[in-house]
Amino acid sequence: MTDQRGETTSDPYVSVGAGDAWSADAAALGKSGTQRLLDVSVTADVPDTVRTALRLQATDHVVRRRRLMLLDDCPVEIAASYYPASIAADTDLARPGKIRGGAIAALVALGHAPADIFEQVIARHPEADEPELLQVEWHEPILVLTRTNIDAAGRAVEHAVNCMVARLSGPLSYRMRRSTP
Repeated sequence: MTDQRGETTSDPYVSVGAGDAWSADAAALGKSGTQRLLDVSVTADVPDTVRTALRLQATDHVVRRRRLMLLDDCPVEIAASYYPASIAADTDLARPGKIRGGAIAALVALGHAPADIFEQVIARHPEADEPELLQVEWHEPILVLTRTNIDAAGRAVEHAVNCMVARLSGPLSYRMRRSTP
């Protein structure tokens, strides 16, 4: 989301009360931001990177929510969120449909508010069903932003993988603050 200085920030995507941050972000650009739910499932079939980020054992299951993000009806991003099934199964996170108040509000209601957030951005070519869903060629670069939310107890409670069409993405800007000793 763009802040008052015109910089892109992830804050609304990890804050309670931000509502539908994607729609708000698009509206700030004078556009319409919508999403199409691709999959909601409880599964043990997850990439090793997700299993590692969530600190799961090989037999642990996750709740996976996968969405196609649209800007003025044009696909721009595939957003997949993974939650340990031990905290998310049988909750709104595991049910198809929009989550009232958003996924972060659901985590907070479960007692797992994000306290630490780790993000990483890489560029790569699309894989698997990404070219078809994003309507790009296999050689067109995409940006992959991963975000892991850790609760106050130190437990990884969400790992998000957002695959964005690079040419349609704005700049990713980050601000860092150092606390003085």
